[in-house]
Amino acid sequence: MTIASLLEPVTGQSGTAHLTHANEWMQGRTLYGGASALVAFTIAQRAFPDLPPLRAAQIGFVAPVGKDIELSAEILRQGRNVTQVRTEIHSEGKLALTAFWLFAAEREPNAMRSADAPVAWPGAPADNPAAMKGQGPAFIQNNFELRYGQTKGDDHGATVRRWARLIEEHELDPVSKLVLMGDVMPPGAMRIMPRVGPISSINWSFNVLDPNTQSEGGWYLAENASQHADAGYSSERLRMWDANGKQVLDGIQCVAIFG
Repeated sequence: MTIASLLEPVTGQSGTAHLTHANEWMQGRTLYGGASALVAFTIAQRAFPDLPPLRAAQIGFVAPVGKDIELSAEILRQGRNVTQVRTEIHSEGKLALTAFWLFAAEREPNAMRSADAPVAWPGAPADNPAAMKGQGPAFIQNNFELRYGQTKGDDHGATVRRWARLIEEHELDPVSKLVLMGDVMPPGAMRIMPRVGPISSINWSFNVLDPNTQSEGGWYLAENASQHADAGYSSERLRMWDANGKQVLDGIQCVAIFG
């Protein structure tokens, strides 16, 4: 099912919506985090179509997002260069997702520094074997093609890195694609869990480094790395690079570790 079909009920108007084609994007009883974030981002885009490019976001995954939702979007502040927007998703009468979006026009730079190149570049997607064939949540099997982004079988500590791209042909703008794909990897802490148990994303904050990204073949290298795990939670760093090794997204996330 295409991502366009999922987003079709999302208009620029606040109010109720029924996500008719949500089944392909469900993760248990909730919409996959990247898809629910994209729904929240899309209402901001459609409500305020003249916004400058997205530069940063802060997202709170409060409760499960179901098929029947209520959406809202409001501009909190609009300056000469920066516009700040808040969107919310309510499900079953309760707040399910809250998001803060920072849109900002490009300005003449007064500081320049390229992001560091990824350590241990894995080579092109075609040079790496397929990953998670027939494994993982249904939303991954239905919508994503994954390839290894680190040597299979080696000890990579608390880091998960994979090449990923959408299976379907789509017309997503570059930033929408990053929002949808940026949360696709499981937390790096899963590599160091002594017991199998469920995990749940609590929040996700990220900066968009290239709002015009166009990666060859639609492939992006996604990495989740646990920076600290204890007391049932993991602090994760989430990054994405294009097929040429240019970093396009930089984020952090708190994940609940159960079991």
